[in-house]
Amino acid sequence: KKFPTMMSAKALLATLLLSATSAWQAPQPVNHQVSDNVRRSLLVNAPIFALSSFATVSNASTDTSNLKFTTSPTGLQYADVKEGPSSTPSPSDGQTVSIDYVMSTTGARYGSKIYSTVDAGAPYRWKLGDGSTIPGLEEAVKGMNPGGIRRVIIPSKLAYQSASSTPISIIQECESGKGLGPIPPVETAVGEFQRFKNIYCNPDRQYQPDLVMDVKLYGKRN
Repeated sequence: KKFPTMMSAKALLATLLLSATSAWQAPQPVNHQVSDNVRRSLLVNAPIFALSSFATVSNASTDTSNLKFTTSPTGLQYADVKEGPSSTPSPSDGQTVSIDYVMSTTGARYGSKIYSTVDAGAPYRWKLGDGSTIPGLEEAVKGMNPGGIRRVIIPSKLAYQSASSTPISIIQECESGKGLGPIPPVETAVGEFQRFKNIYCNPDRQYQPDLVMDVKLYGKRN
């Protein structure tokens, strides 16, 4: 009686390799822009992150599904959740302003929030036009009246720029927490700063995602 010939080790290995090769598919490139668009749509329709913490906002609606965003010539997008009284003029260059903000990003996989001055109890202050703050936030604030709350979407060209295309000195400033603000404070918000740095001060990152910020303008000082 004859038994079937046993497959050689080489033939068996070749069969397994062929099977594995036919089942394997090359990984598809990640489309970061699509991911950003999905995260952005979720963020812009989310409840105002800091609304429950902002003072005197009883007239501001937490429903943002009907927010109407305006796009400025620079590419900044903004929508007013609550308008400040028109009797109080908008700030201009040379005046010091004080805001509370919640900063979020469209480029994080696990949660979008980066930092909140409301949680920290430390408003962000600067003099408009002094070069210390990202252009997108300056533009957003100049169009507000004190007491107003605005949601803004700031593209990278109006924010921290692409770290991979900036001089090494600027990257080093960003990594040390001394670059263009607002930046989470290194000393008191270690985790938040590290999260910020990994996204916006990373020279190995191929692109830089939009910022989504909820901003309340408190006022201005001469």
